[in-house]
Amino acid sequence: MLELRSVTAGYDRRAPVVREASLTLAPGQALGLLGPSGCGKSTLARVAALLHRPDAGTLLLDGTPVRRWRHRAPREQRTAFGVVFQQPRLAADPRLRLADLIAEPLRATGRRDQIPGRVTELAEATGLTPDLLTRRPHEVSDGQLQRACLARALVLRPRILVCDEMTAMLDASTTAALVAAVERYRRETGAALLAVGHDRTLLDRWCDRTLHWHEVARSRADAPT
Repeated sequence: MLELRSVTAGYDRRAPVVREASLTLAPGQALGLLGPSGCGKSTLARVAALLHRPDAGTLLLDGTPVRRWRHRAPREQRTAFGVVFQQPRLAADPRLRLADLIAEPLRATGRRDQIPGRVTELAEATGLTPDLLTRRPHEVSDGQLQRACLARALVLRPRILVCDEMTAMLDASTTAALVAAVERYRRETGAALLAVGHDRTLLDRWCDRTLHWHEVARSRADAPT
């Protein structure tokens, strides 16, 4: 269970981009968060994945308040999440081959022995052929790189997936393939999903429930002056 209660967050305390946002993601649930560009939903997704410390509010993971964020968070909390961002080229180290990109979290958590098996398994699951695994980001398309980023997000077997506009830059066939890969993983593991986007049709088809931003957070127009 992931709970966000009255979260306020941003990059300038005087002008937060998220105000008093609350949502609950139950185990195994697929929850869509719908909103226009610039509303703050990506910032909230980063808070939910322990990648950004909020200015106020509470985040609970399985009923336990989260006290630390990013690399300071306990490993069992950090590794509970797998995150896929909108722009794969900003999320990938350009120096790494795709195989090394996928294996990155395994190396960081001391699980090098799992690398060959997991990389092969996830490359197949996300539609990456062996020849693509030897290439670097500039040698592949956006869709191929996003497949590798999804594989990286799954490599530690997270129980909560956060997909922040994962398919916004992709064509219809790649979108369908990545959504199918996420759903296969969820069926096999029971993982929950927070899918952030601005495409209501996609979110409604993908998720058990879709919340609009105005149902989650206080709007900037409502903020006190």
